[in-house]
Amino acid sequence: MDLFGIKTCDTCRKAMKALEAAGHGPVFHDIRAAPVARDDLELWLKELGPALLNTRSTTWRGLSEAERAGDPVDLMLAHPTLMKRPVLRGEDGALSLGWGKDVQAKFS
Repeated sequence: MDLFGIKTCDTCRKAMKALEAAGHGPVFHDIRAAPVARDDLELWLKELGPALLNTRSTTWRGLSEAERAGDPVDLMLAHPTLMKRPVLRGEDGALSLGWGKDVQAKFS
């Protein structure tokens, strides 16, 4: 299992701790230190939909209207914190977004 996020993100830390406790052995990928490949972001956007782009972040609020109108993949490549976190990729390749109760139940 892979967990993509930011090491300073509280939600990512909670997810890592819970996944480790449940025996999933997640591998953490810091998207600031090692950005996600364009192909992966395009696939994730296709599978997870527009929710992948975090429009509630402080980074989003700091963008101009012209920047916000740009391609979501380009935006997330330029500003990794615009990606909603965490993105979980299971052993079967299935993707999950965030750490809501539905995702928690899936991996408990």
